[in-house]
Amino acid sequence: MMGFLSRLFPKRAPAVLDARPTDAAALAAVHAASFRHGWSEPEFERLLADRSVIAQAARAEGGRGRITGFILSRLAADEAEILTVAVVPAERGRGLASDLVRRHLSRLAALGVARVFLEVEEGNRPALRLYSRAGFGEVGQRKGYYPRAAGAAAALVLRRDLG
Repeated sequence: MMGFLSRLFPKRAPAVLDARPTDAAALAAVHAASFRHGWSEPEFERLLADRSVIAQAARAEGGRGRITGFILSRLAADEAEILTVAVVPAERGRGLASDLVRRHLSRLAALGVARVFLEVEEGNRPALRLYSRAGFGEVGQRKGYYPRAAGAAAALVLRRDLG
């Protein structure tokens, strides 16, 4: 019966929309499920209120459902820094992060951004694959940036030119 119903009422793909200040709690929950040290709801409230921050969220059910992923960046002149990308564990491996990054880069380009930077932990293979596929390349390192039980890991500084 379930297969029949899913054919009649297929699951709608998530819609990528601008995040709103009222989304702070949902973004904090997704972030906490994605990182060892998740950002708090008040931190997201501050970010979403900042005019230099661009935030986009993937909402399930064509935009009417819960937030399943998001991306945030901060603008400075003609550059941007991606601050974070997060996807709920149940939705990983389905291309949502790639879609978020692709759409976000298009949005940044439309705003006149020429270069985009980000930092990623050197051992984070899924993130490195994501950013490599999106055209980012390594331009520097911050030694000992990410604390670990067995010693600190470097942050790789990545860059992509938009044009």
